[in-house]
Amino acid sequence: MERAIRMRGVRKTFGSKVALDGLELEVPQGAVWGLIGPNGAGKTTALRIVMAILFPDDGEVEVLGRASALEARDRIGYLPEERGVYRKLKVRTFLRHIGILKGMSRRGLDEKIEGWLERVDLGDVGRKKLEELSKGMQQKVQFIATVQHEPDLLILDEPFSGLDPVNMRLLRELIDEQHARGATVLFSTHVMQQAEELCEHVVMIDEGRKVLDDSVPEIRRQFDLRTILYEPMHDDPGEARLAALPMIQRVRRHQERWELHLAEGADPADAMRALVDLAPPALLEVHRPSLEDVFVEIVGQRRSAEERERLRRELAGAAVDGRDS
Repeated sequence: MERAIRMRGVRKTFGSKVALDGLELEVPQGAVWGLIGPNGAGKTTALRIVMAILFPDDGEVEVLGRASALEARDRIGYLPEERGVYRKLKVRTFLRHIGILKGMSRRGLDEKIEGWLERVDLGDVGRKKLEELSKGMQQKVQFIATVQHEPDLLILDEPFSGLDPVNMRLLRELIDEQHARGATVLFSTHVMQQAEELCEHVVMIDEGRKVLDDSVPEIRRQFDLRTILYEPMHDDPGEARLAALPMIQRVRRHQERWELHLAEGADPADAMRALVDLAPPALLEVHRPSLEDVFVEIVGQRRSAEERERLRRELAGAAVDGRDS
């Protein structure tokens, strides 16, 4: 199968900081891949190297069969983490300018631009200056600029950052449309649920190193964390009584529910019967591991309990300080 992106042994440092340490990455053409990990993991550095904005200290990079993205720039759409538009330009002028730079024909370009603006619910802003738009509206205009030339490869760095739920759903639909058109999509995110909803394959990195590289279904199969979700109907038995059950290894409170991690060799059916006997449940189910669960399980061993909880909040989309590198 032909590869849209290939990275071999890529290493990148900034002074004494190692941003990427021997990263290997192969993205097949036509795939939707996620590059996932917490802030500071190295995701943005990896994408900038793919785009030839940064150059590796060691290693090799191929993009769309070329030695550099610069040789295939008109076939690539790139949405950077740092959003930026020409604020003094009018929306239609900005999109026309970017389209021509990407090799689009002037004939029919304005009609295409108007169609895109209608598609993202911005049909009345074509004559407005970009500085007059909200940040969310500017972000949608920048997305149009990224995809309007129908690139073969779409690279999106934290594309959902700053969007409200309605526009997040719209953007997911637009990315799906680009994939259905035949584009290869590689996007980075630190919010694992976004990767689960969009990706067929994910590459997890942590502190510049790849820790997992597999399809989402295979990851779930390999990392069955054997967790039961339990919510008592009336009287809560409490952490001590739950932890005392012989088939339960670890107990964690999550809002109104308990996450009960089974001991090695424990039968989930036995554990569920014991919970019913302990206190009738309002909810009782075996929990499928999420990418968030898998990531914390993989990298959490070398972190303190406090760091693991902070990591879990970050991967769930909670606001945290710090930017990716």
